Amino acid sequence: MPEVQQRHPQAPDRPGGARGRPVMLATLDVPFDAGAVVFAVDSAVELGQRLIVANFVDLEPLPLSVMMGYDDLPYTPEMAESLAAPVRLAISLGVQVARLRVKSFRPVRAMVELVAEENAGLLVFGPDRSRIRRLRYRRAARVIRSSVTALIWLPD
Repeated sequence: MPEVQQRHPQAPDRPGGARGRPVMLATLDVPFDAGAVVFAVDSAVELGQRLIVANFVDLEPLPLSVMMGYDDLPYTPEMAESLAAPVRLAISLGVQVARLRVKSFRPVRAMVELVAEENAGLLVFGPDRSRIRRLRYRRAARVIRSSVTALIWLPD
């Protein structure tokens, strides 16, 4: 399922951190809410668990673009910084980090599946509310609340 996965091994191993239930910080291809980043990193530090920073992207149905490799556009500088900031913060605090970019025709369903696959203990769904359409956020939050068995944190 994950399209791109980057592991950041610079963080030191913590006892029990690799075997527990990780904290997942997720967004739907918009920058993170600052409160979500702080909560996710704090939770990973306090629990001694790894942090998964995941961006779930709509995979547009353009078969020729996918076949030719033109479907993977680079992030805008703002989005790249939003995804890199929690990684840097977590590593500086000694947390192991995995960074994922998941492309799917149904990104919210892909998020639910990844939470289950990774056996995450906490899902921090943290898109910046001012950058995501209100209806899309509400639908995503409804699916997450009804499908995810982990603890869930939503901004506001």
